[in-house]
Amino acid sequence: MVVADDQALVRMGLRVLLEAEDDVELVGEACDGAEAVRVVRTVRPDVVLMDVRMPVMDGLEALRRIAGDEELSGTRVVVLTTFELDEYVFEALRAGASGFLIKDEDPAQMLAAVRVAAQGEALLSPSVTRRVVSAFTSRAPQRGEVPRLESLTEREREVVGLVGEGLSNEEIAGRLVVSPATARTHVSRSMVKLGARDRAQLVVFAFRAGLVR
Repeated sequence: MVVADDQALVRMGLRVLLEAEDDVELVGEACDGAEAVRVVRTVRPDVVLMDVRMPVMDGLEALRRIAGDEELSGTRVVVLTTFELDEYVFEALRAGASGFLIKDEDPAQMLAAVRVAAQGEALLSPSVTRRVVSAFTSRAPQRGEVPRLESLTEREREVVGLVGEGLSNEEIAGRLVVSPATARTHVSRSMVKLGARDRAQLVVFAFRAGLVR
């Protein structure tokens, strides 16, 4: 994985944390967005922990370039923020981030996030996801034309709305009184129909489409 942050102390702390784990390999570091893009294109990591606010090129632009590069389709970017209501969080999700973490997150949670992202899943901090996304969606609504909405069944629309609320597959299963396997199937089919890269993009879609209650 790669760590991109302009603060040397933050990079050092993450390096110490990650290198202590047998199943995590730190293969690169960057101190600004432009360097992050160069490093990621060179080493092609599974996961990038990316600070939003960096010099030369900010984390959002670096994220867009990484997410828009077909050769890096296997790389997942998790955005690091300082505050729960960081003004860039929603834009980061729209740009292709697989999730976000607060910088002072518990180390165990940070490591869990890296592993979740490496498996191709989205990491959306449960305690703040709904509040963050709804706050910035209401501030700058994106509910105009929503592509491929008509391709979803009624049940799939319901499931996408629940994903937008921050519910896990197990919680969706409980809400709809179906098996977790059925919930996973609905989520997976919705992602395919909508061309969503991961669960984080489903959250953005749910708010844009007005599917969140």
